[in-house]
Amino acid sequence: MPELAFTFPCQGAELVGMLHPGAAQASRGVLIVVGGPQYRVGSHRQFLLLARDLAAAGVPVLRFDYRGMGDGGGEVVDFEHCNDDIAAAVDAFLARSPGLREVVIWGLCDAASAALFYAWRDRRVAGLVLLNPWVRTEAGESRAFLKHYYLKRLFSAELWAKIRRGDFDLAGSLRSFFGMVKTTVAPSRQVQGANGADRPLPERMADGLARFTGPVLIILSGNDLTAAEFNDTVTASAIWRRLLRQPRITRRDLPAANHTFSRQEWRQQVMEWTLQWLRSW
Repeated sequence: MPELAFTFPCQGAELVGMLHPGAAQASRGVLIVVGGPQYRVGSHRQFLLLARDLAAAGVPVLRFDYRGMGDGGGEVVDFEHCNDDIAAAVDAFLARSPGLREVVIWGLCDAASAALFYAWRDRRVAGLVLLNPWVRTEAGESRAFLKHYYLKRLFSAELWAKIRRGDFDLAGSLRSFFGMVKTTVAPSRQVQGANGADRPLPERMADGLARFTGPVLIILSGNDLTAAEFNDTVTASAIWRRLLRQPRITRRDLPAANHTFSRQEWRQQVMEWTLQWLRSW
């Protein structure tokens, strides 16, 4: 069947979806949730190509723009406030795919965070694919830079060549370095609100993962500070470590890949891992 473009309502706005039908008898489909200031095609057509590959293998896929992004109408919503958008997309996906009984949410970066906030609320969501989840805090970002950027820079031939040429801003680099050190050791300024909404992002995401009981596939890039910050957060948190030891959670690492898996071989590996995992349960 051909790909189908359509609109569907969400809180008074019109959202745009693109359905890739897959096999007629398929009962499980993939909903691609977009992360960051991005729209349904994705960086270097990442989401489009993934959807076509999965559909060719028989898996129905829906890509969509949530409010204020791409062709989505209404005011812009961010990843912490798009539950209504995801719910509307699930409704539209199932309505246009009569054989579907369950949906897997596939999300990169803060779309992975949005998926964790939403999935446990909707019984139709059977699984999650989370790529380089966004767990950003000021302290976490600074630790990631210090550990994964500055140390690497110390052994960079390019850096020492710049120093020899006198092209290196030592004073500026030192200010940046000590500013990050200060951020990592400063006490948190966040205060928990009555409903817990003011808790640090990693804690709220862990809560969402604990509440969701279905299978989860986590894919991490090796050349990405967002993935590095997630990995550091997991390593430092007993709650996250306990969650990721659960048999329902599968982890895959792609050491050379960047944040958006921009090379064809990285994109292909992500697709193959996703498809294998979808067929494993």
